Amino acid sequence: MTIAKGDSLPEATFRVMGPEGIDTLTTDDLFAGKKVVLFAVPGAFTPTCHLKHLPGFIESAGKFKKMGVDTVACVAVNDPFVLAAWEEKSGGKGKVLFLSDGNAEFTRAIGMDFDGSGIGLGTRSKRYAMFVDDGVVKVLNTEESPGVADVSTAAKVLEEL
Repeated sequence: MTIAKGDSLPEATFRVMGPEGIDTLTTDDLFAGKKVVLFAVPGAFTPTCHLKHLPGFIESAGKFKKMGVDTVACVAVNDPFVLAAWEEKSGGKGKVLFLSDGNAEFTRAIGMDFDGSGIGLGTRSKRYAMFVDDGVVKVLNTEESPGVADVSTAAKVLEEL
């Protein structure tokens, strides 16, 4: 079943790079009692993700904060080392929290996975953006195609807040 507006996020664990190596964050750590903009990309460094989707969230991080958003986070089915490199290369450090869902556990649990093995990518996440208030999805914008960033952009989420 695919997650929908009004649903609560399931329990899951993400990986992030910390000062001493790989750390974990649970959905409770991230969402309990907080307002979060979470967006997902099919893959770090892929053209649409790197050039069209992520930059808008980096540029809009301050606007989201002014609107009461505690965290802007990006989730990808990539390992935490790749996401740490993407965080550094993109200039997103301190603006966007980069969450590794390397085994697609969260992505599958919310029904946002797709099979990219036909082009050598394996299981990936659909492209989406959501606004979550205390673990409950309030806004959900999902793209029809993984190569398009239109309804899931930062600008579209800002319009709906």
